[in-house]
Amino acid sequence: MKKYFVFFLLSGATIAQAQQLAPLTVQKIMRDPKWMGTSPSNYRWSANSKTVFFSWNPENKEKDQPYKVSVLTNKPETTEDNAAEKAAETNYAYNKDKSLGLYEKGGDIYFYNFKTKKESRLTNTVDRENGARFLYNNDVVFQRGDNMFQLNMATNELKQLTNFVKGKRPGPGAPGSTPGSTAPSVQDTWLRNEQTDLFDIIKKRNKQGPRGGFNGGGPRRAFGGADASQRVMKPVYLDDKFLSAIVVSPDGKYVSYRLTTPTTNHNTIVPNYVTASGYTEDIPGRSKVGENLNVSETFIYNTDKDSVYTVKTAQIPGIKDLPDYVKDYPKELEERTKKNEDRKVSLGAPIWNETGSTAVIVADAQDNKDLWILKLDAATGSVSIIDRQRDEAWIGGPGIGRGIQWIDNNRFYFQSEATGYSHLYTFNVATGEKKQLTSGKWEVQRVDLSKDKTTFYISANKEHPGITHFYKLSVNGGDLVQITSMKGGNEITMSPDEKWIAINYSYMDKPWELYIQPNKPGAKAVQITKSTSAEFDSYKWRQPDLVSFKNRYGADVYARVYPATKPHPNKPAVVFVHGAGYLQNVHYWWSQYFREYMFNNLLADNGYTVIDIDYTASSGYGRDHRTGIYRNMGGKDLTDQVDGVKMLVEKYGVNPKHVGLYGGSYGGFITLMGMFKEPEVFSAGAALRSVTDWAHYNHGYTANILNEPFNDPDAYKRSSPIYYADKLKGDLVMLHGMVDVNVHFQDIVRLSQRLIELGKDNWELAVYPVEDHGFVEPSSWTDEYKRIFKLFETTLKK
Repeated sequence: MKKYFVFFLLSGATIAQAQQLAPLTVQKIMRDPKWMGTSPSNYRWSANSKTVFFSWNPENKEKDQPYKVSVLTNKPETTEDNAAEKAAETNYAYNKDKSLGLYEKGGDIYFYNFKTKKESRLTNTVDRENGARFLYNNDVVFQRGDNMFQLNMATNELKQLTNFVKGKRPGPGAPGSTPGSTAPSVQDTWLRNEQTDLFDIIKKRNKQGPRGGFNGGGPRRAFGGADASQRVMKPVYLDDKFLSAIVVSPDGKYVSYRLTTPTTNHNTIVPNYVTASGYTEDIPGRSKVGENLNVSETFIYNTDKDSVYTVKTAQIPGIKDLPDYVKDYPKELEERTKKNEDRKVSLGAPIWNETGSTAVIVADAQDNKDLWILKLDAATGSVSIIDRQRDEAWIGGPGIGRGIQWIDNNRFYFQSEATGYSHLYTFNVATGEKKQLTSGKWEVQRVDLSKDKTTFYISANKEHPGITHFYKLSVNGGDLVQITSMKGGNEITMSPDEKWIAINYSYMDKPWELYIQPNKPGAKAVQITKSTSAEFDSYKWRQPDLVSFKNRYGADVYARVYPATKPHPNKPAVVFVHGAGYLQNVHYWWSQYFREYMFNNLLADNGYTVIDIDYTASSGYGRDHRTGIYRNMGGKDLTDQVDGVKMLVEKYGVNPKHVGLYGGSYGGFITLMGMFKEPEVFSAGAALRSVTDWAHYNHGYTANILNEPFNDPDAYKRSSPIYYADKLKGDLVMLHGMVDVNVHFQDIVRLSQRLIELGKDNWELAVYPVEDHGFVEPSSWTDEYKRIFKLFETTLKK
């Protein structure tokens, strides 16, 4: 029987019957989050664009259940587990006029004719075939194992396009080596002589010579003689390298691929103490910043000439350019200038236009100071510049280097931070024209091209840094047309026919819910789900003040402020510092830090004014904000917290002598830096899962911001709390999971030893034996935040 749900019925209880949440306590808000209600997720449209499938749990069951809603009724109902898969649009790879489609099922390739509505199976093998697509002439190419194959749909002839062979090229005389290519070994000669002595047929065919079919006793090619029409493909030996990114050009002439040489690094180990076996068990960990990076090369195989050549990265403009920071190290600058070496780059797979006449390829410098979009001459492997993005800090920002797609045979689109904000551009390879389609002090956060390739669909924060809306824009440029209208967060899943949008929407005090709206401006969005529990709804959650202030450098900094309900006589304040560094938490949608949001409400109920700042390096504010911590973490990102406190003193009347701060991960790092570098501002701090020494964090994140420890040691010393521990004055609580595979427990242990050696006694460390970086157990969350609350109660209210 189908189950329908009226919005005000939640978990079988009305608000009147529900337990009242107020007053807030740590124990209440740190329970299993199911007590709040579970938001819908995992939205998928049916192929006919009439139904949205999603996961939801309004009855508070053990796990989410499958649901669906029709755009005709807007009533959610339970459905079968596999109903979404049955109704989903097949992920076809289409030919140029979309009359034919290919898809993979069970490791085999299937073909569908949309005119005749007939399906046929193209392969039926033990090996998996994947990556099937049409060439421009409607032939089909696909990958089987490490090799590419081409199927002529008119003749059914199957042709192997590549001959990649695992392992090393055979040496002279080794099994598999070409007969006659090298002098035979003593063993080869002995075996040949034995064959001749034993078998008359060998003697006979030796006399007949090469045309007799054995070619001097070598391997027989065909009964009765060699087949002159047999195609012999040159083997491409992979050695010990990894093969990836195989792409066949639309005309079938070229196959590009990447070979990566793996490197060996000293990986870390995370001990796990609470185990089922009773023994301490080691968890293999990551390597640390400054690790040896894999080296890859991109090659092109010319199928007509049966030849292989590399893409010529030495031709990239600026390939030898050194980053500016090297000037701070004269000896290194002299050595690197003398060597005059090409920088290492990583090449993406070629992106071909429809006919195969042109390909572009993206190159990233391994030091992440440059990103190039290059035009590839596949016949020679040569490249020429289309666009270069250079950043002396590091290349980044939404959409940068990703999502490049052809609009037509001459134009493709891409994103660039050239203006200081990530915006949308097109480039015409026929005319050389680069055209900027969007502009302003806001970011294009996501771009999708319509199926007819006439319209861009864009998610952007044009209205306000903390509001996302959905827009459309002609591929030729023009006015940006807003489609969504609800203030807050709007995450879009579009129907296959592009007539409807499923909106995952939330507001500051309202968790995510599903809405459905016609895909046109001014249309009304209809709420489909109501997920929060009656207990959650019984408390009046705050909509914090969303404010901005000028920091000491004159830049706008945005913040959320939770004014105290009844300020304590000491008028204390607490700063919450979000994690991840490049993340946004000052916005009008429901925070991913929902526990901290509730804790900030609890603090405000208990007389604290709380501020949550999108400090320098947070996302959503453009290039200068993003890179403002380059070579100095704990610089502007920390002074923004101090300037935010100054604003609280001036506008919210807090007492500057009673200010604390807390945060996790990057927020824990800033907390430590605040307690060490700004002891006159912060009298108490709680640092959760904190980085204490950036030389011990991972490469991908850290090397962008601080370069590498052996190349830029000053940046690491300047940015690591462990070097400032002697400045600690206030009360510090550190909290860390012992099986943290992201920020290792070793980090906090090293800082603890430093504090011991410095003779500091106003700190404590709470450890959580079963927790990774992101805590899971409600008991751990509860213990953690009870300690944080106690710290503030016993210090800031003195």
